Amino acid sequence: MTMAEKVVLAYSGGLDTSIIIPWLKENYGYEVIAVAVDVGQGEELEPLEEKAIKTGASKIYILDKKKEFVEEYIWPTLKAGAVYEGKYLLGTSFARPLIAKCLVEIAAKEGATAIAHGATGKGNDQVRFELGVKALNPRLKVIAPWRIWNIRSREEAMDYAAARGIPVPVTKDRPYSMDRNLWHLSHEGGDLEDPWNEPQDDLYLIITPPEQTPDQPAYVTIDFEKGIPVAVDGEKLDAVALVARLNDLAAANGVGIDDIVENRLVGMKSRGVYETPGGTVLYIAHRELEYLTLDRMTMHFKEIVAAKYAELVYDGNWFSPLKKALDAFVDSTQATVTGTVRLKLYKGRCTPAGAKSPYSIYSEDLVTFGAGGDYDHKDATGFINLFGLPLKVRALMEQKAGLR
Repeated sequence: MTMAEKVVLAYSGGLDTSIIIPWLKENYGYEVIAVAVDVGQGEELEPLEEKAIKTGASKIYILDKKKEFVEEYIWPTLKAGAVYEGKYLLGTSFARPLIAKCLVEIAAKEGATAIAHGATGKGNDQVRFELGVKALNPRLKVIAPWRIWNIRSREEAMDYAAARGIPVPVTKDRPYSMDRNLWHLSHEGGDLEDPWNEPQDDLYLIITPPEQTPDQPAYVTIDFEKGIPVAVDGEKLDAVALVARLNDLAAANGVGIDDIVENRLVGMKSRGVYETPGGTVLYIAHRELEYLTLDRMTMHFKEIVAAKYAELVYDGNWFSPLKKALDAFVDSTQATVTGTVRLKLYKGRCTPAGAKSPYSIYSEDLVTFGAGGDYDHKDATGFINLFGLPLKVRALMEQKAGLR
């Protein structure tokens, strides 16, 4: 008897991956090995082992990758200051390459010939998973059921699950597609598909709606070393504990809700609502410290790099040569991004309330309106004359030629 080919499935226990296990067995006769990568989903992981086996998987791996997720995926993106289209802090985007890496490793261990995922043919995640696989093991086949089966909607997927007695964590009354990890929780679908609809308060599962938060502000200090956050309120914390601490504090004060109609890589616009409490605080704090420690030319060029970096991560090009090259640039800029930032959290807003660094290139002596300092005001005359020389020469030419 021939042994069934093995396929490694990126498994979350959600609607899509729950029905993919029986679908792969029914239609291809595969042996399905489920892989759940723990990047901070919390209680969502608890029922997965029993559920995967009952649904037809031959085995399941649950891999704790929270530390790697923060240190090797979140921190590099934070140091880059990468934000997609001005709002999205890339929570799903940089989790996918880590998951792809784990799938490839388990495929090698199990002798699997294929990898499967539950991303739809309309989304970005299919690209992110598959680019990761191509970069790390281009010989593996990829199976994307949403691109080939005859199920055409989440409602049909729910019906498929119900017919096979598979419990799923969505209902037709709450049909949101969600992705949760230590960094964020995303919401798509349902009433959010109409951009005119305001998100309802019961949508939020992490962050307290700003109107319901305390009437007094909360203050927090964050210490950074070379662009990496290392302490909260003076207490040194490991990477995972630090993000978790800031998540709790920011969420209680309504900080970190972003509602965006974004441009997907596949060509359409989509509406997503993101809860990113601790991440929002960290981005604001990190940026505030760079204001003190980066020179003008570096800071302005880094803004260009940040936009490109965000696009690379969003598009699934985490393992690309350009991303690696940009990391080298970013790391060089972070050598002096060390210091402490104080922030005020109040009714959904996070505002800087002070910053200091031993590498600050802000000079009170130079900028003071009072007496003192090494600045000679007369020097500005020559600077302005030279800086404005091209404008002066052109204006004289236009006058001579009768153009003005």
